[in-house]
Amino acid sequence: MAITAADVKKLREATGAGMMDCKKALGEVDGNFDAAVDYLRTKGLAAASKKAGRVAAEGIVATKSQGNVAVILELNAETDFVSKNDQFVAFADNVNAFILDKRPADVDALLAMPFDGDLTVEQSLSQLIAKIGENMSIRRFQVLECDGVVANYIHGAGKIGVLVAVQGQSNDALADIARGVAMHVAAANPMFVSRDQVTPDVIERERAVLTERALESGKPKEIVDKIVAGQMQKFYSENCLLDQAFVMDTDKIVSKAVSDVQAGAKVVGVVRFALGEGIEKVVSDFAAEVAAQING
Repeated sequence: MAITAADVKKLREATGAGMMDCKKALGEVDGNFDAAVDYLRTKGLAAASKKAGRVAAEGIVATKSQGNVAVILELNAETDFVSKNDQFVAFADNVNAFILDKRPADVDALLAMPFDGDLTVEQSLSQLIAKIGENMSIRRFQVLECDGVVANYIHGAGKIGVLVAVQGQSNDALADIARGVAMHVAAANPMFVSRDQVTPDVIERERAVLTERALESGKPKEIVDKIVAGQMQKFYSENCLLDQAFVMDTDKIVSKAVSDVQAGAKVVGVVRFALGEGIEKVVSDFAAEVAAQING
């Protein structure tokens, strides 16, 4: 029988499985709704739906490198405990290797790709959700590649991950300084790589704040301009990676530390993922919940 969009929608609402999974399930059982539900359950896909909607802001940030290319991935779960689960960690590593090999365009493309036998990445993740019992999601990933070296660094057992690409002649010394810069990025979290990446609106806003502050101090206009110019230099040194004092040698800025290792070498790419950043976590008051149940 013909599978309609309404059939797929109904099955998706009932099971929480993905649209393509629902369409495939209905096709496998000739459109029988109950059989399709059972089909999804046997694949571990319907079980995952029970976890959907629960906030997954924990997990790990994982990286993997191959030559002069590396990938960084954020795989979320509900609790920090799961981040230490061997199956969870292995899944992140396998997905990273898969990304390096297949180079999907984005998370949606990744989830739809054949991954483990006849299962897609999304289906494999659903099976892991069913096994471990927590909601999970592949939130984001990014691949970085350059003519030189790409260093990867993980801090805090997967709480922060960094990739740094340094253009130059690939050798051990360049790899070492790239890793040092990656560690610096993890600690300093610069807003920009270089001054030319600072957007005009950010510059304008910063100048306006500094100017207003200087004028309120009673300084004359010609002095204010000089004060603001000096403070903008401080802004760049605090927020632009290449202008920051290098954490490994604070007598040098990052750009100088890199070029001292190899003339002409320069940082050309940086990616920093902090686990769960931007995800609104649900904070529950356990005592209040118990009191509400008693009083209710």
